[in-house]
Amino acid sequence: MFTVGVEEEYHLVDAETLALRSDEPVVEAAKARLACEGPGGGSASGGVAAEISSSQVEVATRVCTTLEEVRTELVRLRRLANSAAAEHGCRILAMATHPFSTWREQRLTDNPRYVGLFERWGLLALQQLITGCHVHVAVEDADLAIAVLDRLRPWLPPLLALSASSPFWEGSDTGYASYRTVWWDRWPITGPPEPLGSRAAFDELVRTMVACGAVDDSSHLYWDVRPSHRFPTLEFRIADVCPSVDDAVLQAALARSLTRTFAKQVQQGRPVVPDRIELVRLARWRAARYGLSKNLVDPLEWELRPAAEVVASLLALLRPDLEEHREWEEVEALTSRILRGGGAAARYRAVMARTGDLVAVTAAAVAETAGESSAPAAPAGSAQGGRG
Repeated sequence: MFTVGVEEEYHLVDAETLALRSDEPVVEAAKARLACEGPGGGSASGGVAAEISSSQVEVATRVCTTLEEVRTELVRLRRLANSAAAEHGCRILAMATHPFSTWREQRLTDNPRYVGLFERWGLLALQQLITGCHVHVAVEDADLAIAVLDRLRPWLPPLLALSASSPFWEGSDTGYASYRTVWWDRWPITGPPEPLGSRAAFDELVRTMVACGAVDDSSHLYWDVRPSHRFPTLEFRIADVCPSVDDAVLQAALARSLTRTFAKQVQQGRPVVPDRIELVRLARWRAARYGLSKNLVDPLEWELRPAAEVVASLLALLRPDLEEHREWEEVEALTSRILRGGGAAARYRAVMARTGDLVAVTAAAVAETAGESSAPAAPAGSAQGGRG
């Protein structure tokens, strides 16, 4: 129980210009390389797939039991995807938005699912040049999954703040740490859900949304966390894709620990705290706006506190579970590393401040995605949180 898998979405960029490049053959090349790895290499438990834009590719790890397995899988899949991309003069980029390219120059992937999204949502589908990190945590009991989902919603914004990697959009600094989040919010089927209560209530909600013409099935619900349509998992979708493998491993660790922690609370009979959806959305917006650079909303008291203190509250909540599963030291170290550097958005803003060049920003992120360099430095103390 509580196995974990990670899906990462990448942009494809031209190896010379680092601009986005639509190149569907990269996906087929990556699938071929995966198949060559031997038994299980191309199994349903891990693989490569096209995404809504033909300048994107998605990878999925095998089912993992340890954080070391997650790390090994992500390194393997990034290397495989980059190798396939190189065959076509491309590289992969793990930033949630491309710093300077525009959606106007990209193409919708020719796939019935994505064509259907365009027919339903129009321009929103064509503009979907954002990429995320999705963590699946196995929960076999469908009602337990809903009960856990209902309880963990207020703790999702710190996960977003720790992952935020999308400060730039079409050549501009947006002022956001995760512009992906606000761009995604134009769809009415995104964000945190209201408490659901039971799997039966969730299923009835999906039936009603199908009847209203909003979705074909639950796989079209793009909530920050949802019961997976295909697997017996809770799927955490709130995080930006992370340039650093370390940051992606941390997302997997936190998502799984949240699931285990609240599953235990459910089994102990502890009730759902009725947090207002308006407050959960506000906390999420603030995490997208500032990342770790200013105060976040404390989900215990619903007031502003320095980002590092809110993250510390999250770790305090999870520490008993992480210690029980011998993951505490690694999670504490990974979190401390992010807090010291201020997160990906701060790091790449620092590159922009140093160079004045978004191509240089993209080059640094491409190198970090491939593990070819350490993360660029950000200003010291940038994760402390101000009084804003």
